[in-house]
Amino acid sequence: MQELQSRLPNPMLLVPELGEIGGALFKATGNGSVAPTTISMLQLRAGQIAGNTYLTTLHTGNLRKAGETEERITAVASWRDAACFTDAERVALALVEAVLTANPSGERVSDDLYARASTQYDDKALTTLIMAIGQVCFFIPLAVIGKPLPGVSPAQQWRQ
Repeated sequence: MQELQSRLPNPMLLVPELGEIGGALFKATGNGSVAPTTISMLQLRAGQIAGNTYLTTLHTGNLRKAGETEERITAVASWRDAACFTDAERVALALVEAVLTANPSGERVSDDLYARASTQYDDKALTTLIMAIGQVCFFIPLAVIGKPLPGVSPAQQWRQ
């Protein structure tokens, strides 16, 4: 039986600048203006929308490490009818869905959604949410194309 491996060798070795970019994104999203669990939830939802097991496993693990309940982690996929999310978390999940889901009838982020987001987050926090969406979107192509192994540490998962 062939050992499972990613499609790519370690991208950090191929393009060392990725470390700087990733570090800057983590620093920007970790500025304290948005709860880390909210960021992980929206990034989990992005992984679900992208249909990528690596990202969903990664962000599920981050939420577990942060002490989130299995009920809330599982409910991210169906957050609209789950009673366990705050209004601020719902807006964050709605924003990531709006950005990642085509809207055939108009713009993805409506004025109404933006207004709801503005009532839950100040300008710095809203910008941080936007950067958190950008952060996961930056890594989606690498996860989808490079196909890193779910649940395997970054140092061990890339093809040698």
